[in-house]
Amino acid sequence: MKLLDTLHRWTGGLIGLILALLGLSGAILVHRDAWIMLPHASDARVTDPAAIGAAVERMMADPDHLPRSILFANDSFGLNRLTFGKGAGAYADQAGAIVTRWDSQWQRPELWLFDFHHHLFAGDMGETVIGVAALCGLFFVISGVILWWRTRRTFEVRLWPRRMSRPAIVRHHRDLGVIMTPLLAMALFTGAVFVFRPVASLLLGPGTSAELKAASKSPKPLEAKLAAKPDWRAMVRAAHARFPEAELRSIGLPRGDSGLIAFRMRQPEEWLPNGRTMVWFAADTGVVAGSRDSRDLTPRVKAYNMFYPLHAAKVGGLPYRIVMTLTGLALAMLGSLAVWSFWFRGGRRSTMPKRAVWR
Repeated sequence: MKLLDTLHRWTGGLIGLILALLGLSGAILVHRDAWIMLPHASDARVTDPAAIGAAVERMMADPDHLPRSILFANDSFGLNRLTFGKGAGAYADQAGAIVTRWDSQWQRPELWLFDFHHHLFAGDMGETVIGVAALCGLFFVISGVILWWRTRRTFEVRLWPRRMSRPAIVRHHRDLGVIMTPLLAMALFTGAVFVFRPVASLLLGPGTSAELKAASKSPKPLEAKLAAKPDWRAMVRAAHARFPEAELRSIGLPRGDSGLIAFRMRQPEEWLPNGRTMVWFAADTGVVAGSRDSRDLTPRVKAYNMFYPLHAAKVGGLPYRIVMTLTGLALAMLGSLAVWSFWFRGGRRSTMPKRAVWR
């Protein structure tokens, strides 16, 4: 127990600040669609394929300034988002008219906050750091419950420590941590899975990584370049004809030498905001080159696809967003107070009660 206590304290002291910042940024991002104040942001989602096709044609009208991808409006946010190279982008209304543009993510708070929460502004390296911090946070949660058990008789529900002394902070830290354990464990586990896919096997069983890899395969690349004037309306119609019940979520232009235009769609029963149903078109002719129905995915892949909606509160409406907001704020409080008590209140010393010495 003394070793576990030491590891718990040092883990909190070393990564507590990262976890605190991730918790706080996550709590803010949960409500991202509500605090983007732009014209038409509250418009109802357009569902008519003909209107969507016309809007796509308008957004793709400039051949010298084509977006790399378009993310379509949803039920909680009424604007389409266009992504260009080097951090540039734009929001457009559902008729395809540009509402605002930016040349860098630093011009849009929702974008740089998202980048911080997912990459710490450091790309793949930052993502790896976040994954390691999430795994350490899981250890932090599990060991905290074990250490709390010996002090369970003093359990007390308090929003804030009685005083900013180390004993009061430690007691509040343990009691708040045990209350939030299930939600913290879920948020940290799903966060770790996004970075280290094999971690999913701990819950979903062996073979999960192989099934996920197989489910993410796209059709064989084509030796095709994007046509000068692609028939976007026809492609939108074809995608909806293939999956009539699905909602069109995004369009991605060919990447590298793929020669494929990717349409991503969401079936009604899917939790994942952008779905996993795909239709690919040849970039030069607009002919369907392949498709994938998310309803045909394996049970483990479907379960994996539920992790992100749970982590980002994309299901359950406002009640669940409030729950995940409280989870993020709790993580922010636990992490920051762990760092404070560790580095500034003598927390590097053991909190284990000393045994009596008999002579």
